[in-house]
Amino acid sequence: MDLGLEGKSVLITGGERGIGRAVARAFAEEKARLAIADIEPSESGASTATQVESDYGVPAISIIADISRESDVQRMVKTTLDAYGKIDVFVNVAGVLGYEPVTKITQEEWSRILDTNLTGAMFCCREVCRHMVANSAGSIVIISSTIQYSPAYREAAYRVSKTGLQVFAETVALEMAPFGIRVNTVSPGIIYSEHWSKDTLGPALADPVVGPQLLQSIPAGRVGAPEDIGHAVVFMASDKCPYITGANLVVDGGFRLRPLVLVSQDEIRKMNL
Repeated sequence: MDLGLEGKSVLITGGERGIGRAVARAFAEEKARLAIADIEPSESGASTATQVESDYGVPAISIIADISRESDVQRMVKTTLDAYGKIDVFVNVAGVLGYEPVTKITQEEWSRILDTNLTGAMFCCREVCRHMVANSAGSIVIISSTIQYSPAYREAAYRVSKTGLQVFAETVALEMAPFGIRVNTVSPGIIYSEHWSKDTLGPALADPVVGPQLLQSIPAGRVGAPEDIGHAVVFMASDKCPYITGANLVVDGGFRLRPLVLVSQDEIRKMNL
């Protein structure tokens, strides 16, 4: 299927690892031109831009930017426009996690998460939308999370940021519709990427009790891969979805359909004492 993305200019944040890298590769498969931003260089050595140029023969540039900093976002957008002359698609993947119970979370930790996940997305959308409005065209996809549908232990700040992001995206979709700009979100479920493998998911899957419970709670029978999200994002951004805006595509293997309890009441008491 031709998704109409060949030659389109795509700006992606958080593109050097995990879901962001998979999103970049999925767009590269469609022969789009890429600007791949992240807060720091790739941990694997070769940048995502270098990899997609080699693997798919598409133009790609790397940009170091912290989206929680307004000046970095402005520079990121300008660098993309200088390279390609326009931004047809913007994908906001960049985000940070945090694991603190309510009684222990600090102002610094709260601000760190909301400044990147919510305020950073606002900076990005504002700057990109200014350009897209002038062209009366564009597509924006924001990575949200299924955590917005149910609380999770020790993730108050993260859930607030992602729930707020969903509301923000809907407002942007409403305001940008008269200019022919579509704005949608994709909400991943449990995706095995670098963050999860280091912080929570790896140990959970290795646990002889929790691991089987976790897999049994996913009707699809497996944890998601970054590529599952990458292809979903490309589809939502493509010309094949001209009548979809303000929508949220859940990609979770059916995880929302089943309840899951991984933390006992005793463990909740311990973490808050």
